[in-house]
Amino acid sequence: MAVTTDTASDERTTATDEAQVPRKQRTSGANVWFGVIAWIVGIAFFFPVFWMVLTSFKTEADAYTTTPKIIFEPTLEQYEGVFAAGIGPYLANSVAATVISTILVLLLGVPAAFALSLRPVQKTTDVLFFFISTKMLPVVAAIVPIYVVVNQIGMLDNIWTLIILYTGMNLPIAVWMMRSFFLEVPGELLEQASIDGAPLWRTLREIVLPIISPGIFATALICVIFAWNEFFFAVNLTAANAGTVPVFLVGFITSEGLYWAQLSAAATLAALPVVLAGWVAQNKLVQGLSFGAVK
Repeated sequence: MAVTTDTASDERTTATDEAQVPRKQRTSGANVWFGVIAWIVGIAFFFPVFWMVLTSFKTEADAYTTTPKIIFEPTLEQYEGVFAAGIGPYLANSVAATVISTILVLLLGVPAAFALSLRPVQKTTDVLFFFISTKMLPVVAAIVPIYVVVNQIGMLDNIWTLIILYTGMNLPIAVWMMRSFFLEVPGELLEQASIDGAPLWRTLREIVLPIISPGIFATALICVIFAWNEFFFAVNLTAANAGTVPVFLVGFITSEGLYWAQLSAAATLAALPVVLAGWVAQNKLVQGLSFGAVK
């Protein structure tokens, strides 16, 4: 009787293993197809960037052909033309506006997010809605009063005008993002620090900020991207003195047509700082964007 029972048990185990084999094969096949689709989508998104960089090393004759040329003699002529056209001041203005506005956003956003999360105030929901509601107003609707005010105080074509506007533009998003990171800080740590007699500023500096540093890096990088790529305020409120890189790129679109190779070189130079910043901070960015996703 025992032998019969063992035999039946072995048969059930064998049947279960045989049933699991096709399931594993189907799962493996699905993973392969998902991988192939992911690669296709990734290449499709990356190809325009690759073609832009490739075109920047062509002459205008090679760039403006009916049949795209893959094989050509590379040249740095277009990059020399871009620097000769005076991209340097525009790059400096973009760097100044982006870096200073991002620092101001963090200096203002960290205390605000801390107060709205770990030290909430009355009607926190209303405060958060007020922050995000400032992003609901179309920029086109606000440009006329902003232009009038800036003109009256003599701040047209001034880099500090862009810094203030970029700070106000990115601050609501930064507060919302960093508040979600602050909410992931265990309350027991703050209670223990309070019992030990640590002041609020020391608790924030030595305990809270090291924990949420990936989230702060992610927030800062997003603010950098938004500020660096901003065009509407820059093109309407600046000219030669405070113009940024997006404004400089518009100069390559003339009534005579598009200079594809030189425009590609200028666009490559414009995109390079943000790409390098993202590449350097990619680990912090991934940690920050996934902060609190896994308990």
